[in-house]
Amino acid sequence: MAKPLKVDEVWLERIAGLLDDMEFGSLQIVVHEGQIVQMERTERKRFENGNARYSGETGSRRTDTRPARRG
Repeated sequence: MAKPLKVDEVWLERIAGLLDDMEFGSLQIVVHEGQIVQMERTERKRFENGNARYSGETGSRRTDTRPARRG
């Protein structure tokens, strides 16, 4: 039988902190034996069509603005 997940105020604050300034992305929470053991944040940056202007504060910047080749 699965153990119930234990999420206290500390974990809720950690989760909220990782989601706080995320504009586009995902947060993966890994649970082992009813306890959170790992969190992975993947953030995406969006750009306006045809414009190389950066639209975020953190993370990596894409410098190649050419459309992707389709094959």
